Amino acid sequence: MKTHMIIGRSRFLFKLFVLNFLNLFKVTLIRTYKSPINFFKINLLLDVGANIGQYAMHARKGGYKEKIVSFEPLIDAHHILTKASKGDSLWVVHSRCAVGGENSIVDINIAQNSFSSSILPILPSHVLAAPKSKYIGKIETNLITLDSIFNEYNDNNRIFLKIDTQGFEKDVLDGVLKNLKNIYVIQLELSAVILYENQKLYNYFFSFFNENNFSLWSLEPGFSDKETGRMLQFDAIFVNNKAL
Repeated sequence: MKTHMIIGRSRFLFKLFVLNFLNLFKVTLIRTYKSPINFFKINLLLDVGANIGQYAMHARKGGYKEKIVSFEPLIDAHHILTKASKGDSLWVVHSRCAVGGENSIVDINIAQNSFSSSILPILPSHVLAAPKSKYIGKIETNLITLDSIFNEYNDNNRIFLKIDTQGFEKDVLDGVLKNLKNIYVIQLELSAVILYENQKLYNYFFSFFNENNFSLWSLEPGFSDKETGRMLQFDAIFVNNKAL
């Protein structure tokens, strides 16, 4: 046991030495992993809740070169998103809309930080943990289902669906039930505690994907309470069993 402790401490000190040495030359080590977008040879990325295009740009930097379709309901964010896609012929920005479980018109609440905006009312506990998530207004937007526009973009593709809709994830999935079997990979932000009124927590989605023949692929830590350290949100990636 003592020998193991000495070896463990030696490894720790060696890693610390390497990191300090690299820091002298302003070199940063980045942990990499195989992206499921590239691993499953995805050729259509549906980017729901695109905000200003952060996820799409990250995918491009990661080597993804196929088609992207982004959806965003906020006027300012949609404008920036559209500008970001200019010059990329394979990046399509759908007309401004929210995505959910029906085709209608809804009000979306605008958060101060933009990316915490949601159709659902936000809870005080969320604002307490992230003050800039507070709502500062609302705007009317079209609400569409992915099923209603699915064939507009799908041409026998290997589809990756990313969902970042701040508590509205269940509604997005309800609106793509007819074509769920045609999606290879789904990544969505899940909550460990309720942050928005009437949202579903992570356990609901674990059951949902299990019942619909998807398997958990990976988890990525997300938003945490800075005071307590408790993780409030995380990303989960599920893969259609037919792709495994």
